[in-house]
Formats: sequence, structure tokens, C-alpha cells
Amino acid sequence: MTIFLVLMALSLLFDVYAYNGLKTVSSGWKSALFRKFLLYGYLAVSLGLMLLFVTGIGSLFTAQGMRPYHEWVLSLFLALLVTKLFFVLVLFLWDSGRFFYAVGHWLFGPRRAAGQAFMPARRQFMVDTALLIAAVPFGAFLYGMFKGKYDYRVHRETMHFDDLPEAFDGFTITQISDIHSGSFDNRAAVRRGIRLAQDQKSDLFVFTGDLVNNVAWEIEPYLQDFSQLRAPYGQFSILGNHDYGDYIKWDSLEAKDANLGKLKSHHQTLGYRLLMDEHVVIEKDGQKIVLLGVQNWGRGFIQLGDIDKALEGVDPDAFKILLSHDPTHWEEKIRYNPTKIQLTLAGHTHGAQFGVESDYLHLRWSPVQYRYLDWAGLASEKDRYLYVNRGFGFLAFSGRIGIWPEITVITLKRG
Repeated sequence: MTIFLVLMALSLLFDVYAYNGLKTVSSGWKSALFRKFLLYGYLAVSLGLMLLFVTGIGSLFTAQGMRPYHEWVLSLFLALLVTKLFFVLVLFLWDSGRFFYAVGHWLFGPRRAAGQAFMPARRQFMVDTALLIAAVPFGAFLYGMFKGKYDYRVHRETMHFDDLPEAFDGFTITQISDIHSGSFDNRAAVRRGIRLAQDQKSDLFVFTGDLVNNVAWEIEPYLQDFSQLRAPYGQFSILGNHDYGDYIKWDSLEAKDANLGKLKSHHQTLGYRLLMDEHVVIEKDGQKIVLLGVQNWGRGFIQLGDIDKALEGVDPDAFKILLSHDPTHWEEKIRYNPTKIQLTLAGHTHGAQFGVESDYLHLRWSPVQYRYLDWAGLASEKDRYLYVNRGFGFLAFSGRIGIWPEITVITLKRG
């Protein structure tokens, strides 16, 4: 709750400054009606969004869960907050210049005439510049909310391993993660993403957790859609931190347990083999690899995953692929484990759903990098690899900016 109070306080503070700036914008307008429409309209939108935001906070912590409507309200509130931040910052820089000019004039210039203002008036181009710069993040937010969150991208990685069995040379895996079905608001777009994943025609399909935001019923409208994902060597899944229902209030512990049981049955309905700290053997042409799957284990999150249990009965020299939702599990438990696990597939971070990735500029940045060492794409430690999927869905912010929803296709190669 503290972060919500801070956001609201910042929004109100920015409103005071932004309103003053908009008065400058409209000061030269001939129509008093248009001036009032701009100023009062701005306040109505800003304060109205804040009111909707405040009244919807309680829904985030109930078994009804956050609905797409509440995520839209939160997203619009954040979009306007960031836009105001840019507008206020640019305006503040101009005003700081005016202030220091006024101080210099007062100390070293001629005496002011009676009634002359201490600071020179704002110039129209100052406010116009602030508005133009603020329009950039506002446009980015709108694109991310209307288009970006369903702009599915296929990321391909070819990985070479000396100890990969020959029969699996060229074996392909499609991975998706973080569906967060309770946030979807465009079924046709979701189906387009599912078709894109199925069109990869991989040998194996894996899902690395967070099927829902909080409650099992969120996936029910999409069971038929996601059950279309099929692969010759099977479909396998694990749980993510959101799947346990830990972030909302339940009437009883029994109700929470029943929800988790129902969610597990939905994996079965989807045709996914849910791996709960266990392993399965994938066989091809008489040769084998081992697929392991653990419950969620994350730094700062629920830690139930038991890799030792999943490894019971596994030949230490076998080629192993691990499904583990949170990449911090790899960082802290897997990459230095005495038993070598060649490849770990994770998700969880979403890449913060916001950032910049450009191969051309060799630039990759997201605020999530200050929380996670490995937050998207491929990482390695000696001969052990981690791939972090950027997520299929979205959560809280109903959009994506620069970090687009991902379908991963991994090709295993020998040598």
C-alpha cells in the first residue's frame, strides 16, 4: 500500500506544477471557454483516474483478482503520471534557468522598476518544448497498451553441447512463459500468439509458470485455446509464483488449497504434464535426455522447488534440461550444483514489460536489470546455460514497451 500512497502523492504534486504550465499554454488563447476546457478537463481526467485507481486498489487483494478493467485504470494512471513527470521536469529546468537569471540580474544588474516581477515571465516556447517532450512517453504508453502487449516475437537460439546425444542433434523446443491469463482483454490477439507458437512445429513444448495472476478460473476461458499447443515429444509445464495464490486474501486455507488443486487439474486439461519436483525421460531413436521440472524457487519469493528431489534416480552423466520459473534459482542453486544441468529454462521477470533492446545499437536496458542479474535471453556459466523468456502475457501494467511478448524456439546441436 505504501507504494500506492507515494504514487498518488507524486501525482498530486505534479498536477500543481503541470496545471500552472498549462495556464501558460492557454494564456494567449482568445476563447475563455477553450482555456477552461483545457484546464478543468485536465484536472477532471487526472483526478478522475486517481479516484478510479484508489477505489480499485482493494480488488487487487481479493479472490476475484485484478481484472483487465483495473489493469487499464492502473495503466492509464501510470501513463499520465510518467507524462506529467517529463512535462514537469522540462518545465522545472526552464524555470530554474529563469530563477538563476533573475538572481544574477538582482545581484549585478540595474535596479528593478517598481512593480517589476522578480523573475521574467515564462516564454511560450518553453512550455511548448515541455509538451512536445512529454508527448513521447505518452505515445509510447498508448502504443504499448493498445498494440505492444500482443506484438508477439519469436526468439531463436541454437545451442551447442558436446555431451548431447547424437539422436537429439537438431532437436527443437518451443518455450512460452508467464501467460497471466487473468490480464487478457483480446482473445483474437491471444489466439494469434498461440498459432504463432504452434507454427514453430517444435519437437517439444514447455511452459515455465504463471498460468494465472492469482486464481484458477482466470485460465478457464482460454483452456481450449492453449490446449492447441502440441508437440511430438509432449507438452510439459511447471508452476510460477503467481500460481499458488499467495498475493490475495482467501476465506480459508482450504479455499486456497482447493484453488491450487483446481489449477493443477487445468494443466491436465490443457494436455500439459505438470512437473512437481520430478523428472521425465525423453527418448529418441534409443537415446535419452532428461527433462526436470521444479516448483517455484525464487529469491524474495516462495521457495518450494526441490532440485535434489527432481534429480533422484537421474544418471549424473545424463543430458539434463530444467524448467524453473525464477532465474534466481539458477543463479543461486543450479549453476554451481555438483550435478551438472546443461540447460535451464525460466521466465518470471517479463523484462519489466518496459525497456530497450537493439541489436543494431548493441543496447539492452530495462529497469528490471537492477533487480535481476539475468532478466532476458541467454546467460551462461562455464558449460551451463540459462534462457530467460520475456513472457507471453502481462501483469499490472496492461501493456509492453520495447520488451515484446516472446515465443522462444531453442535448437539443440551436438558439438
